Amino acid sequence: MQVHIIFKGIVQGVGFRERTRRMARSLNVFGWIRNNADGTVEAIFKGSPEAVEKLIQYCENGIPDAIVTEKIMEYQEEGNFEDFKILK
Repeated sequence: MQVHIIFKGIVQGVGFRERTRRMARSLNVFGWIRNNADGTVEAIFKGSPEAVEKLIQYCENGIPDAIVTEKIMEYQEEGNFEDFKILK
């Protein structure tokens, strides 16, 4: 399963990308995450449905100091990812 997701709220400057990368790697989820100029964080998560759902829940509720006020998700055809990276 692969999902493209945008998180809105207090999601920059709180360790969101690094914590998400660590959790993704522990869950065997692949893809990437990056900050956007508009203050949102954008990501692609690819993995088992259970792992992807756990990662989304972690992003929404498990990152200290982050407050996710909205998420926009779109399911996609699976791409080829071999790791989970933070993009600049």
